[in-house]
Amino acid sequence: MAKLAVFDLDGTLVDSVPDIHAALDRLMVLENKPGFSRGEVVPMIGDGIRVLVTRACEARGLTATEERIERFSEDYAAHASDLTIPFAGIPEALEALVARGWTLAVCTNKPEAPARSLLADLGIADRFAAITGGDSLPVRKPDPGHLLGCIAQAGGSPAEAVMIGDHRNDMLAARGAGVKAIFCQWGYGPDSMADGAPLASTPLALLDYLD
Repeated sequence: MAKLAVFDLDGTLVDSVPDIHAALDRLMVLENKPGFSRGEVVPMIGDGIRVLVTRACEARGLTATEERIERFSEDYAAHASDLTIPFAGIPEALEALVARGWTLAVCTNKPEAPARSLLADLGIADRFAAITGGDSLPVRKPDPGHLLGCIAQAGGSPAEAVMIGDHRNDMLAARGAGVKAIFCQWGYGPDSMADGAPLASTPLALLDYLD
């Protein structure tokens, strides 16, 4: 069975903060509330859109109603690739892994439709044998069932897979699934989230761990 590299999306493959930040600020404008700094937005990311909007609303004294969540979701989906780009070295790292015989997949808490659209807009969607979002399965990271479902869709096995991410949810999902993990230091999470996993300082540094 082929070796399988499973990537998180936000903070691992792509720097999506600019578009998430802009969409949150547009939501706050509609509510006559001040916008956010990048430093405020980064810790809000990683647990899916509902939690993201809840954190943002609570930070401005608002309730995350279904209307606000839906408004943000629709607006962000329409602008998800305006400013978002792959991290430097990601395209080259993906190409090198494929050349080494690795199958690639994405396991993200972002909803599947905008995740697929974003990867397509960036021209890298066809690299991945499976793309599972936070709404693709009954569970999402840190539940290991999300990662295991992604691995199954990609035709892999937990024993031959590695989870690559920048958030504790990625590390916890990997641990629960019995899957090896690598923590991305170029992403949004501090090194303390690595949970003992090896640290990769750049996308190309992943190649030191993935033969």
